[in-house]
Amino acid sequence: MNKTKMRYILDEIAKMFPDAHCELNHRNPFELTIAVLLSAQCTDETVNKVTATLFEKYTKPEDYLKVPLEELENDIRRIGLFRNKAANIQKLCRLLIDKYGGEIPQSHEGLTELPGVGRKTANVVMSNAFGVPAIAVDTHVERVSKRLAIAKAEDSVLEVEKKLMKLVPQDEWTLTHHRLIFFGRYHCKAQNPKCDICPLLDICPEGKRRLKPAGARKRGGAVS
Repeated sequence: MNKTKMRYILDEIAKMFPDAHCELNHRNPFELTIAVLLSAQCTDETVNKVTATLFEKYTKPEDYLKVPLEELENDIRRIGLFRNKAANIQKLCRLLIDKYGGEIPQSHEGLTELPGVGRKTANVVMSNAFGVPAIAVDTHVERVSKRLAIAKAEDSVLEVEKKLMKLVPQDEWTLTHHRLIFFGRYHCKAQNPKCDICPLLDICPEGKRRLKPAGARKRGGAVS
């Protein structure tokens, strides 16, 4: 992948999803951090349904520590891995109070120190809450990057992120993150991607392979 081809990809996806944005509802950096933590292995739609009431009941770190763990678990029961996430939320809130005055730290290092917050979550918070350019690689960004041969199939999430950072202008990192998510969520889906109407088909090895007649696939293998 070179920058010219990457520019073409970025421009085509921009035409498809000019208004791509973070779909997790939040009002401040703290709520965004909690929402992204909850979104692991869960849809944004489900998270938004849960946080609609969660964020009215709990507005600051202290609120999450005033209730028994079992009560918090029950409040987020519809979320996958809810027990583990509830425990991490309370640990995160304790650390925020003890070390950061109850505020979300505005550094990548500070964020990744928080329980339940990995590199992806930190990148989302840094870019959306604090305006720091970042590319968070979630399942959609990873899938699209590998299908379009921006990254190799065997690349780790971190390797995908590094390759995107090299190919995408820094001032477009955050917007590209959102557009790749929208492209993966609504067009280049994990199951039944819309290859037949995709404007990137001509440069997509995966799309060409999928649309190649079954007999030709057996004879010739994947198309590069």
